[in-house]
Amino acid sequence: MNATLPTSLPLRRAAIAATAALILPLALTACSDSDSDKGSGGKKDSAAAATPNKKETPSADGSATDQPFGPACSSVPKDGAGSFDGMAKDPVATAASHNPALSTLVTAVKKAGLVDTLNNAKDITVFAPTNDAFAKIPKADLDKVLADKEQLTKILTYHVVGQKLTPKQLEKGSYETLEKSKLTTAGSGESYKVNDTSKVVCGNVPTANATVYIVDTVLMPKM
Repeated sequence: MNATLPTSLPLRRAAIAATAALILPLALTACSDSDSDKGSGGKKDSAAAATPNKKETPSADGSATDQPFGPACSSVPKDGAGSFDGMAKDPVATAASHNPALSTLVTAVKKAGLVDTLNNAKDITVFAPTNDAFAKIPKADLDKVLADKEQLTKILTYHVVGQKLTPKQLEKGSYETLEKSKLTTAGSGESYKVNDTSKVVCGNVPTANATVYIVDTVLMPKM
């Protein structure tokens, strides 16, 4: 027995050393892979956090967002009844009355007796001329129109389409108005025209029952 101890002991030590030599690289590799996974996971999480939700990102052509657009939108009040959030809560004629830039239009709508008609309509689009748009009409002519309820009603209802139009639908379209004749739209991105003459200066403005496109020129139907 004593004679075999010196021989077996080195053999056992050699076997342990060999096993350790095999296990150690595997353990190091596992640790390395685990650290790598943690690192890549951290990078992935960081990248995901930095990437905005696609639904919240406006598209380049303005058609994939429901946000108002256009140069005149900057003049809309930031809060209160005349803000975008405030207008979204009211029917269209009431909403327009809170926007200082649409005061002439509101006066015309009242003179024509169209407040209830517009407020009670369902899912319409209103092309709303600004005060500056009405100012392009000679005062004598404008006063004459405002005093003629029938003609005024014809003009104002020509600015209303019986469906909600998205910016995408404005790119090239022809739509029947409440006045019963058609208007045309064309453009892309944040640049659109109605009847090739009236520019949309603040578009896709929501109200409780309508989508509003504020325009810089009064639209005139055939008389």
